Amino acid sequence: MDKLTQSVEEYLEAIFKLARDGSPVTVGQVAEALGVSPPSASEMVRRLRAAGLVDKDRGGGVDLTADGRSEGARLVRRHRLSERFLVDVLDMPWDAVHEEACKLEHALSPEVEARLAAQLGNPRTCPHGQVIPDEDGELAEEPLRPLSTLEAGDAGTISCVTEEKSDLLRYLASLGLLPDTEVAVESVAPFGGPVLVRVGGAQYALGREVAGKIMVRG
Repeated sequence: MDKLTQSVEEYLEAIFKLARDGSPVTVGQVAEALGVSPPSASEMVRRLRAAGLVDKDRGGGVDLTADGRSEGARLVRRHRLSERFLVDVLDMPWDAVHEEACKLEHALSPEVEARLAAQLGNPRTCPHGQVIPDEDGELAEEPLRPLSTLEAGDAGTISCVTEEKSDLLRYLASLGLLPDTEVAVESVAPFGGPVLVRVGGAQYALGREVAGKIMVRG
């Protein structure tokens, strides 16, 4: 396969992430994830289809081919390994590494990727708790559910944060809502109101949208 442009790689990476739970991926979701217009996303999807990297699923959505999934997994792996390196080795805060990792993922060669993974001890997740695909592109994920779906009295352990916007990550860190942290739901306000959670000895009211970006296990 010819070397892919950075723009194509970004689309494949976005589609791979959106398809992680097996749900159909729409052009609108791809456009929103990349911050582009739906017509621009539609045009790129047509180009990816012509290159044999995506196909239409039975519902008319976007589905990666085997080649497309392989490339998407490779990019996600390099991105998350880069984030791990920036946090663990360069001591950058977890809210400042996403954009830097976006630059690095397109520049890493297979040899550097392999050496980086080995140097880091072949980590399972990125700093935000997202699973790193293995060398074969497989994701060893466990069943998770959004914190927003828990009911009063439920408890779990934070596994990952699905959105890497700096302001959100800084906010969650200030509350101690980090991966591998125990969290319990004290109450859930009706009509889409906030979720009151307990972390250690503190309680915080989280909006449903924010709570929906925190995935828990257990």
